[in-house]
Amino acid sequence: MGFRLPAIRRASFTASKSIQVPKGYLAVYVGEKQKRFVIPISYLNQPSFQELLSQAEEEFGLTIPCSEDVFLYLTSHLSG
Repeated sequence: MGFRLPAIRRASFTASKSIQVPKGYLAVYVGEKQKRFVIPISYLNQPSFQELLSQAEEEFGLTIPCSEDVFLYLTSHLSG
């Protein structure tokens, strides 16, 4: 798919941002006001959406809302 993770900044997962997202979807925050959108995971397979993510990553980075230990544990169990 060509999706890559940039350098991760430490972030804590807070209850205020842990609103349920249906299975098969993910939440993204868009614009200066960080408006929240829930989108289908299938968008990650679309070339135009991949390009948008690539541009956003280059300019703004990407924060994963968990501790570094949790992230490393989870990614160590993924097949590449």
